[in-house]
Amino acid sequence: MNILYLHGLDSSLSPEKEKILEKHGEIFSPAIDYREQYDSISIITEQFREEKISVVIGSSMGGFAGYYIADTYQVPALLFNPALAARSVSQKIPSIPEPYLSYKYFVLGSLDDVIKPVDTLNFLGKNLQRHTNYDIQILYSLGHQIPADIFEREVRSFFQKIRSF
Repeated sequence: MNILYLHGLDSSLSPEKEKILEKHGEIFSPAIDYREQYDSISIITEQFREEKISVVIGSSMGGFAGYYIADTYQVPALLFNPALAARSVSQKIPSIPEPYLSYKYFVLGSLDDVIKPVDTLNFLGKNLQRHTNYDIQILYSLGHQIPADIFEREVRSFFQKIRSF
């Protein structure tokens, strides 16, 4: 299975989380400069088109990009505190021409003071995709950063769910 992992703003995939993901497949984790690359979603989509990506996993700004890249590739997505409603940097949002039945698994931290979960829920409510199955976890003690134990638990849960499709 080919996993596209998209890090957040000014971040990268930690070795600890990379080790967790390695249990589930081959990882592609590009270094993304969201500040300088206004069209990072299109760049990433083109960069990995030949890799036959199976799932997209993203956190924060990477969750924002992953939301759209998963639709483009027509694959499931695991999105941690995605910056859907607002971002500190501008990004071009692509048009996705052909919807398909997709799956998006969201993990939101109720204590997140960077990306407020209520803003994400409002965004989803206003932009509900008729062709998408949603699974939304709101963790009461989670902030913006995703500790390795929670990351591992949610990654495991995500892969169990997509295997049942």
